[in-house]
Amino acid sequence: MMLNRYAAIRGMQVAQTAACNRLHDIKRRLARWLLMTQDRVDSGTLPITHDFLATMLGTDRPSVSLAAGVLQKKGLIEYTRGAVKIVNRKKLEDFACECYGVIRQYDGELGWK
Repeated sequence: MMLNRYAAIRGMQVAQTAACNRLHDIKRRLARWLLMTQDRVDSGTLPITHDFLATMLGTDRPSVSLAAGVLQKKGLIEYTRGAVKIVNRKKLEDFACECYGVIRQYDGELGWK
């Protein structure tokens, strides 16, 4: 029974992520992805490249670079080659699309953060 619940909730998370990737712009998707990643690694600095982010977000590296530049100009993140640091989590949460809150709610149903 617990395995069925886990599988159902994970399926809903996958569906939410797919819808997000289809409907929301790259800047908001990047914000969501960075928040979700920080939730899982519990670190302010994420050792990730733009190429990796492009793969995870289903876009190209130049689009990630532009989106990261916008987030950096807003004072939400700092990025250097191979690393992204979240400097204002609250504002990044406000900037991210609503999908972050939905996915986080699913995590709560699983007893995670």
